[in-house]
Amino acid sequence: MFIVTVAAGGTRAGCLVGFATQCSIDPPRFLVCISVKNRTHRVAEGAEALVVHLVPESATELAELFGSETGDEVDKFERCDWHPGPLGIPVLDECGNWFAGRVLERLDAGDHTALLLEPFEAASDPGEGAFAFHRAKRMEPGHEA
Repeated sequence: MFIVTVAAGGTRAGCLVGFATQCSIDPPRFLVCISVKNRTHRVAEGAEALVVHLVPESATELAELFGSETGDEVDKFERCDWHPGPLGIPVLDECGNWFAGRVLERLDAGDHTALLLEPFEAASDPGEGAFAFHRAKRMEPGHEA
């Protein structure tokens, strides 16, 4: 599972995403899909870049915050530790593996928008395990699916 964060127009947002994949080696490209019902989607519409965090195996509360709460009602960033990263986009302190990617293209993917990203900055923590998709399926989404 991944958490995407974004900052645009003086607003920040973030959400848990399960639809994401590397889609090219050379040049490097990554595809991340964000639900059209999501506040993060609305903020990302005007963003030039996103930060994609690999959720650590131990970060259940963080995954629940970004997956079960809606930014329409809660400031998620008041409830977790973060710092400004590339282009001022929030980087979550609990996630040692992340990358920032420029948005190259936005594609209609039904109830999601697929954003094609070009990674330009990254951090890694090779000892950090990943939060599995099957654990996230038990969470109630912040917006109806």
